[in-house]
Amino acid sequence: MGEHFWLSRQGTDGDFDRYIQMYRDNDGKVDAFGVGGAEFYLWVNGRRYYFREIKRVREAIKISKVGDGNGIKHLLAPLAIQALQEHGYDLRGRKALSTTAVDRYGLARALVDAGCDMTFGDFMFALDIPLPIHSIRAVHIMAFLLLPIMTQLPFRWLYPVGAEQEKDPSKKYSRFYEEADVIAGDFLQVWSNLPDDLSGKIIITNTTTAKNVEALQKRNLHVLVTNTPRLEGRSFGTNVIEAMCRCLIDKPDDQITEADFTDVIARVPLKPQVHILN
Repeated sequence: MGEHFWLSRQGTDGDFDRYIQMYRDNDGKVDAFGVGGAEFYLWVNGRRYYFREIKRVREAIKISKVGDGNGIKHLLAPLAIQALQEHGYDLRGRKALSTTAVDRYGLARALVDAGCDMTFGDFMFALDIPLPIHSIRAVHIMAFLLLPIMTQLPFRWLYPVGAEQEKDPSKKYSRFYEEADVIAGDFLQVWSNLPDDLSGKIIITNTTTAKNVEALQKRNLHVLVTNTPRLEGRSFGTNVIEAMCRCLIDKPDDQITEADFTDVIARVPLKPQVHILN
């Protein structure tokens, strides 16, 4: 759209205090922040469940725009399913594993609407409890009962940070991958229990590096779908892409609507990437 962007991904190796300080130090020096490794809230069935700890990020930013991915990820998810259909993949009746539906509710909902036979792994991948869920209604009930409590806990208890992200995959829940035709969710959670053989399977995810793609190809993955464009070998997270969208929308953050995001997504256009790996 005629704008040039300079994107920088910077981390603090799981140091939350330094993470907050980086926002303070760069506030007003950047046009927008894409909040990575965390998010302000979980959006499930029309409700928002805010993380107590991540409020510190929002409070640290006074000037720059900011997005955590929630503004666009539920808009991009159905486009990924549509892209698969355009490539000839009908998902009706296929078994699908959604690693955590409450974190990628838009994607989970899109898979349900596409007619998939669902397994939701929220208890397994967020709480390490071997309890699969098989209906979206059960996800809604779980979210209503548990998320008001879980969002008060330290974020690192629910999501890998720092060195935890570099671990080799466990085999604890890999049987659920083996049973699935489609595996969908945050890439770190997808990776956490990834089996050695992914022959014939489809993965729908977000941030992946060239190294990640190579590892998936070696595991014989058939199709990789990323919700966002690939820039210099990396498919960027929705937090970064949302920050870019916010820069392109000539409004203050608190006046930006879903319709504004939908318009920018269509005009850029932002399209999912479908990669046939094997």
